[in-house]
Amino acid sequence: MLGNKTPAGAYIAKDGFGMKTKQQHAAGRKLLRLEVALLIGLAVALAWGAWSLGTQRTLADRVVRLHVLANSDSEADQALKLTVRDRILEVAEPLLETASDREEARTALETALPELEQAAEETIAAAGYDYGVTARLEETEFPTREYDGFALPAGEYLALRVVIGAGEGQNWWCVVFPPLCAAASEDVPAVAVAAGLTEDQVSLITEEDQGYELKFKAVEWWNSLRQKLEG
Repeated sequence: MLGNKTPAGAYIAKDGFGMKTKQQHAAGRKLLRLEVALLIGLAVALAWGAWSLGTQRTLADRVVRLHVLANSDSEADQALKLTVRDRILEVAEPLLETASDREEARTALETALPELEQAAEETIAAAGYDYGVTARLEETEFPTREYDGFALPAGEYLALRVVIGAGEGQNWWCVVFPPLCAAASEDVPAVAVAAGLTEDQVSLITEEDQGYELKFKAVEWWNSLRQKLEG
């Protein structure tokens, strides 16, 4: 049954089961548009997240990080950490000169772990300390880090971890393969390409890609979500 037209322009059914009001129709269309927008936004976010994590994992498959943990945050222990870092790089870099990819670098470092530990122990003893030290290769979570001439997104990377004493001090991060931290900033692209990184990846980590900050933030967010889900 048709209803009466009100001054507001809405139709009201006399029996309560008739035509919806114009306001209800408008609200329904608005809700539908909102739902479609949310679905599109979710699809874009999932695609962006997949791309972001894929980018980080592809980079991780091509590098080995270096992670040196100091005994404590005292000024002396922090200075010792840097001395040990320098010695580790001095020993590791010649071992990796012939490595053409991450797996060859991993093999060379695994073989040399006793040698690396010994070099660190000798450095610590020469500085007048008796801290123990361990060197091992393991998958490690890293935050986004910026270095001289390049940056790497947050995520899980294979790392050479050198722990001095209690390992409770601030740590030092960089990249042992390819030797990006030892390279001058202007040489980073060439060194990265030689280790197998693509031009797009080099552009991203050297910040030539203007969208790198947003992409790195996306990697951070998705990695954080992954860790929460896994935890």
